[in-house]
Amino acid sequence: MVTTAFVGAGMVAIGAAAGLSDVKADPSALAALNNPAAGAADLAGRQAAVDRANRSDPRGTSASATDQATQNLWLLPLKNYTISSPFGQHANSLHQGIDLAAAEGTPFFAAHSGVVKLARYDGGLGYTVVIDIGGGITVSYGHSAKVMVHEGQRVRAGDALGTVGSSGYAFDSALYFAIQVNSKPVNPVTYLQQYALDVTHGTDALSS
Repeated sequence: MVTTAFVGAGMVAIGAAAGLSDVKADPSALAALNNPAAGAADLAGRQAAVDRANRSDPRGTSASATDQATQNLWLLPLKNYTISSPFGQHANSLHQGIDLAAAEGTPFFAAHSGVVKLARYDGGLGYTVVIDIGGGITVSYGHSAKVMVHEGQRVRAGDALGTVGSSGYAFDSALYFAIQVNSKPVNPVTYLQQYALDVTHGTDALSS
C-alpha cells in the first residue's frame, strides 16, 4: 500500500523525528544537475559505482556469496539532497516518510533490490514507484517528475527509478522516501542505521 503525500495527506507515523539536521546539498552539484548533460554524467557515474559494488569478485568469492551481498545491499536514493520534511508529527498531521529536496530532474535510485510493485501516478504522491524487497518490506518513492521502470520489473540497489519532481500534492521539488515493514511505516533515518546508512549526513556504501 502506497503512502500518501507529505502535504495535506493523512499519515500514520511511528515516533516523531523533529529536529533532524538537514543534509547540506552542494550548490554546485545541484546547479550542474539542471544541465541535462551533467545529469546524464551523474547518472552514469552513479551506475558505474553501483556496478562495481555489485560485480563478482574474481579472487575466489563464490557466486552465491556475491548474490547474497547484492541482495542485502542498501543505498541512499539520492546523492545530493536536503531533508525538507522529516518522519513523524507535523502540526496536525503525521508524515509516514521523509522528503528529500533536490533539483527538478535529479535522478533517484533504488535503495534496495526487489520487484517493482507500482510505477505510475498515484494520487497525492503523484508519479510513484513502490519496490517490494521481500520479507514484508516495501520502499516507496513519490512526487517524481518521471518514472523510468515498469510494474513487475526486477531492480538492483542503485538502479535508476526516475527523476525528482513535484507531482501530486507537493509545492517544491523533492523525493518522498518511505519504508513500510508489514504495512507499518518506519522512520527511514533510524531504520537504515542498522545497514550503515547515515541518511542525515548522506553517506552509504558508495560514499568515498
